[in-house]
Amino acid sequence: MVSHIVTGGTGFLGKRVVQGLLDRDPSAIVHVLVRPGSLPKFHELATGWRGSERVFALVGDLTAERLGLLGPAPAADHIIHLGAVYDMTADEATAYAANVAGTRAVVELARETGAVLHHVSSVAVAGDHRGRYFEEDFDLGQQLTSPYHRTKFAAEKLVRESSGLRWRVYRPAIIVGDSRTGEMDKIDGPYYFFAAIARMAGLPAELPIPLPDLGATNIVPVDYVAAAMVELIGRDGLDGRTFHLTDPAPQPFDTIYGALAAAAGAPTGIGVVPGSAAALSGLAHLPGVPAVRDFLLEQIGIPASVAPHVAFASEFVSDSTRALLRGTGIEVPAFDSYAAILWQYWREHLDPNRRRQATDPFRDRTILITGASSGIGLATAHAVARRGATVVMIARGVEDLAAAAESIRNEGGRAFAHPCDITDPDAVDTLVGTVLAEYGHIDYLVNNAGRSIRRSVVNSTDRMHDFERTMAVNYFGAVRLILGLLPSMRARRFGHIVNISSIAVQTKVPRFAAYVASKSALDNFSEIAAVENSDAGVGFTSIRMPLVRTPMIAPTDLYRSLPVPDPDRAAAIVVRALEERPDRIDTPVGTFAQAVDLLMPSVKRSIMHRGFRRFGESDAARGVSSIPRAESADKSSATGTALGVLAPMLLPLMALPGPAARMARIVPGLHW
Repeated sequence: MVSHIVTGGTGFLGKRVVQGLLDRDPSAIVHVLVRPGSLPKFHELATGWRGSERVFALVGDLTAERLGLLGPAPAADHIIHLGAVYDMTADEATAYAANVAGTRAVVELARETGAVLHHVSSVAVAGDHRGRYFEEDFDLGQQLTSPYHRTKFAAEKLVRESSGLRWRVYRPAIIVGDSRTGEMDKIDGPYYFFAAIARMAGLPAELPIPLPDLGATNIVPVDYVAAAMVELIGRDGLDGRTFHLTDPAPQPFDTIYGALAAAAGAPTGIGVVPGSAAALSGLAHLPGVPAVRDFLLEQIGIPASVAPHVAFASEFVSDSTRALLRGTGIEVPAFDSYAAILWQYWREHLDPNRRRQATDPFRDRTILITGASSGIGLATAHAVARRGATVVMIARGVEDLAAAAESIRNEGGRAFAHPCDITDPDAVDTLVGTVLAEYGHIDYLVNNAGRSIRRSVVNSTDRMHDFERTMAVNYFGAVRLILGLLPSMRARRFGHIVNISSIAVQTKVPRFAAYVASKSALDNFSEIAAVENSDAGVGFTSIRMPLVRTPMIAPTDLYRSLPVPDPDRAAAIVVRALEERPDRIDTPVGTFAQAVDLLMPSVKRSIMHRGFRRFGESDAARGVSSIPRAESADKSSATGTALGVLAPMLLPLMALPGPAARMARIVPGLHW
């Protein structure tokens, strides 16, 4: 019976080595060093190991003195030291504690037990050495350019220089996922480049893209490294030797990129630009260039501390190791033979934006809509439910909301009513907690609920509550929901928020100071939030909605003559915002009004003032009783007045949808 102690046995490579040891010798015993807090993970893994009855937890801590063992160590023939910090972004202190101090403790344990120490080092010990680096090479005067390089070098030196110790050293290259299944546990090393390649997948595959000469790397799949280690651990007579678990030939950057690009459906490139390596090296020495380079890398998701270390100056010679493995069937597969497998696993399990990949953006999505009991909100709920979404409907009126949700369910859709007054902070907090608990997450939020007050400023001097009430619904209520749902969206790296604004934000019509100010506040909040969350997969769209045809506008002859949409057409605009996710959706009328304000401000002001005089106050402002209006109808009145004031100037533009649409296609910032 052979007994092993394994550090790092629950890790990505370690769990495969443990399984390999169990498979190789049916009588083998394996003790896995496990921190107390990681015992649940160990037990979960152990249930999946073949021969799990021969695996035991050895409770301790790699960074503690004597590995934190409370009693004598179990008898062991072999100690396999896999535990380490493999993160290139780790700081010096963190890397030292695990990689150097941890190795020192493992060396002492090997002396105590008399076991052979199998130390997993890395090709990183070669540092910046140029040329061939043999398995028997170690200190050739190379520079070590990162905490990871320095601590792995120091750890291997400890092992080599420890007297009375039997040891073997294993130096794997960059380890990627399983060549048969693609399985990988995290984004690391070359995986940081996958997202950038994915962005290029939208380009024509035949696009002739020249590639920079970034040198060569060395990549091996985890299944090869685990199998090779298990085979070499079980061989006698190999003490004092070092094994390079590497690809026998350097892998140029363009070869690796080409294989991954082919898997992604991106342009595969036309080869490297001659002389680009020297040019890039020269530029890197210019003041400010490294900072710009690092900034650009970070913007596409590649840590600046990782990019310089993916390529190697050394060529790692592995002739002796490959000779020992000859005849076992254990050999390094060509990268292009399994690149597509790695890519597919990353796309399905690790891609930060994987939740955005869907045939229909609404099927199996959960969409929360406020003001959903009528008008635009209800029409939007019907539209997305027909396409497979689960609709979480929010409004104040319990009976109307229940009837609205029932109308969707009668059509075969999934809709759930959650009455809530979004001006009540406690009610919103409760709502957010409830929907996240019941549905797990919210994919899309549509802030449709709104309040409008038509009253001039001069008649509002004793009515501060009008401004507070309007802000409470249109701004604070919407922002509360956004803030409540944003952490969940960021954690899933997926989410989109649509705010129903108004054309009045662009026209700035008289008598609607409270309404326009509240919608403008939400617009500006969203623009800033969009910038701050653009790298987290969360987007924002503001829809400057035009006048929507409702019973409220029927008595006004001018409004009847305008080509205004009904709620279903307005809902189609909301659906477009959820599908295409532009920053905003305007109308030709709104854009034209802004242009007039920019180019002819005095003309616009004069027209607006005449409109202000022509269109009087509302009945409520004049103290005349009137039939109460629905909240959803109220918020369209500012749009109606805006169009009424500017109608003489804007009607010709509205009659020219063709030219307007062509203009929108030319100007990148226009979305009509």
